[in-house]
Amino acid sequence: MMSKLLRVISSALLPCLLLLSTAAMAQDPILKPPISDQDLRDDPLLKPGPMPVPPVPNLTRVGVGGGELSLSLNQAIRRALENNNDIEVSRDNVRLAETTLQSLEGVYDPIINFSPQSSLVRVPRVNSTGETSTTIPASVPIQQTDLSITPSITKQFGTGGGQYQFFFNSTRGTANNGYTQLSPFYSTSLGASLTQPLFRNRSIDQFRHDIRVQRKRVSQSDADFRLQVINVISQVQLAYWELVFALRDEQNQLANVNLAREQLRMIEEQISVGIAATLDRAQALTQIASSETMLLSATQAVTTSENVLKQLMLRNKSASEWSTRLTPTDKPSLDTAPVDLNNALAEAFANRPELNVLRMQKDINKIDTQFFKNQTLPHFDLQATFFKYGLAGRLLPSAIGGGLPADLVGGYGQALRDITGLNTGTIAIGATIQFPLRNRTAKANLANSRIQGEQLVATTQSQEQAIEVDVRNAVQAVETAQRQLGTARAATKSAEIQLAGEMKRYQAGMSTTFLIFQFEDQLVTARTAELRAEANYNQALANLQRATSTTLRASHITLAGVQP
Repeated sequence: MMSKLLRVISSALLPCLLLLSTAAMAQDPILKPPISDQDLRDDPLLKPGPMPVPPVPNLTRVGVGGGELSLSLNQAIRRALENNNDIEVSRDNVRLAETTLQSLEGVYDPIINFSPQSSLVRVPRVNSTGETSTTIPASVPIQQTDLSITPSITKQFGTGGGQYQFFFNSTRGTANNGYTQLSPFYSTSLGASLTQPLFRNRSIDQFRHDIRVQRKRVSQSDADFRLQVINVISQVQLAYWELVFALRDEQNQLANVNLAREQLRMIEEQISVGIAATLDRAQALTQIASSETMLLSATQAVTTSENVLKQLMLRNKSASEWSTRLTPTDKPSLDTAPVDLNNALAEAFANRPELNVLRMQKDINKIDTQFFKNQTLPHFDLQATFFKYGLAGRLLPSAIGGGLPADLVGGYGQALRDITGLNTGTIAIGATIQFPLRNRTAKANLANSRIQGEQLVATTQSQEQAIEVDVRNAVQAVETAQRQLGTARAATKSAEIQLAGEMKRYQAGMSTTFLIFQFEDQLVTARTAELRAEANYNQALANLQRATSTTLRASHITLAGVQP
């Protein structure tokens, strides 16, 4: 009963389905180009005579001569560190930061001032106290000459924000006033002055702020240089293993071409004895052409990969190695040991230069905050000056018996001795006091600095998250590449066994040329996948070293002046 019901339903639905299918095809027809009915009897490929095997395609690369440079990975890395222009720019940035620091520290260099001055003053003579008209004729003008030398040493304190100055004043003068008793006379003074802030600029001032900030920027430029070196090494590693893959894949594709050519020779032998049809020749030539296409693509990949590595290694476009073939000597390696994620994260958070740069920026922000907070204080500077005098000269005839002390009579040497011999001198103590009523500039600068500190906290958290993701992805990439490499090697082995078995079947007359070429394609695909997996694994290791900032240690490279 059930079978009869099914037959009735199918007989009713079948016409409907045919009508729907016909209607759909009428609405959206699939147009296929017609295959013309060709007369193949006169085609050269189908003639019974033997046909020569096509030669291997020309694999000469443009601009690459016959020279060869064998290169290990470490040699490639060291060439890049010596010649890479990006590294040179980063190295110069470190040097610029260091010279800028030296320039700022120059504010504490002692300054020697030396200001010699000579003057001649002539004025009409007018009777004054101590001078009568009979002493010197009125027609003789009053004349005074002075020659002064005032050397001094000024220096800014590195601690406390003060400034001191040692000075020595020396003057030789002549005068023809009627009341002048010493001419020429020598005046000397020796002393020191001190300016010391007590509130604003005592713990930190503009000079110390700029120097402390620049010291942090020197460390920051070191971290930037370290980051650039790591990036370049990582790029060299990736380019090196990519070139290794390209060269090995080229050999793989070349082997596939030779395999197809060998198959064509076998077919020609079979055609000559009447075992195979001439139509099999066209199938073999199609396989050769397809294999040659893949080989030429692989050769192009060699050129591209080689130029990427050369760009990282060579200093400029005039380097002779541009026309040299690079031959990597290192082979891909496989370490089946799993990567510890926690250790990788710990390495990254301890060593990543990006975090070191942010730490430096936090330190700079603390210095800014300290400085701007200090600038909100009142300005109170203590000033002190102390110096002693010395005086001597030749006593004029008109002044003899005038009662001058004997210590004042003499030359320049006597004036120098009088600095300590005479009981003369000056002591002055004072202060400069400023109280800003609102001080909005300093308060606004302090508020800006605190806001920037909050931004740095958020930026650091964001960077730490990015590093967390980067390391986790890198560890997973290594793990995946390990598994893919094992799978690819197993697939290659299976493909080799399949092709070998099918070749035996073919030789026994139990298989076809079409199946042989299918298994050959599967083998070359499996070998390419294995080579790709080996390169991917070594590139994943290089990326993990970059993510954990262990590239320098793994490459046995030490950067002078750069903290790890």
